[in-house]
Amino acid sequence: MAGKYHVAIVGATGAVGLELLRVLEQRDFPASDLRLLASPRSAGKRLRFRGGDHEVSRLDEDSFRGIDLAFFSAGSETAKKFAPLACRAGAVVIDNSSAFRMEPEVPLVLPEVNPGDVKAHRGIIANPNCTTAIALMALFPLHRAFSLRRVFGASYQAVSGTGARAIDELRRQVEASVRGADASPEVYPHPIAFNVLPHVDRFLESGYTGEEMKLQNEGRKMMHLPEFRASVTCVRVPVYRAHSVALSAEFERPVSLEKARDVLAKAPGLDLIDEPRLNRYPTPLEVAGKDNCQVGRLRLDAALDNGLALWVAGDQLLKGAALNAVQIAELL
Repeated sequence: MAGKYHVAIVGATGAVGLELLRVLEQRDFPASDLRLLASPRSAGKRLRFRGGDHEVSRLDEDSFRGIDLAFFSAGSETAKKFAPLACRAGAVVIDNSSAFRMEPEVPLVLPEVNPGDVKAHRGIIANPNCTTAIALMALFPLHRAFSLRRVFGASYQAVSGTGARAIDELRRQVEASVRGADASPEVYPHPIAFNVLPHVDRFLESGYTGEEMKLQNEGRKMMHLPEFRASVTCVRVPVYRAHSVALSAEFERPVSLEKARDVLAKAPGLDLIDEPRLNRYPTPLEVAGKDNCQVGRLRLDAALDNGLALWVAGDQLLKGAALNAVQIAELL
């Protein structure tokens, strides 16, 4: 790709769609034309971009005529139905849903990990799961230094990962608790305010959830590491924005704490915040709204040979979604 492009955003009024607009403007992406697409209930709304108002249109089968690049952030079912139509109309699709991630012919791309994979696309490129993306920002540089074998982890995932209704539910439940009133859950199976839920995504027969398998499955594909293994518990926490992940990683080669810090300090898109005696370590409040992920709490793992324990945090609406999608577009 070179020059100016006709760009569409599917799901433009959602949380990720709004971030896509902001990131495209912030990074001065060469869009000569912008088409905002959404469900019928959002059609007619107007959104700001580069100083002008753009009307949101209803998504339909003819939405992609003349479009060069289509960002999808409207869920798997919408992607499965409309992404092939966009491709047939001549657009390249960058999809934020899980619809195509594990399809063999669809590249799954984290630009800091496998930028060359974009060259193999056949019209669709998949954006990785947000928690996986944040974790791999730290794990992949360490893999290059020490050769990654397996990971044990627990995620601490913000409610914005579920969407606007979940943000409203947390806010409503917090306000109700302050008043001593009841606020029954609607989005989640249990109250989320002042609570943690070890339940993200649907449960599988194995007892893991779909979300918990993504670090292993998507990690294998992006790192080209078919033997990589990950055992993860994904937890929803009463945080509005930004995910955090506690990781214990085991490597093939001996791990040096000094070298690990040096590797992570030089890694693109990652900030090393690791001064625990000064109470400096990544937090979701600190990383929210920032492009870079953060890593800290580094220590040699007490239970694993050649192991390293670490804590990673990142804004899942940015590196976990909108920013990564735009970076993929820039690679094109």
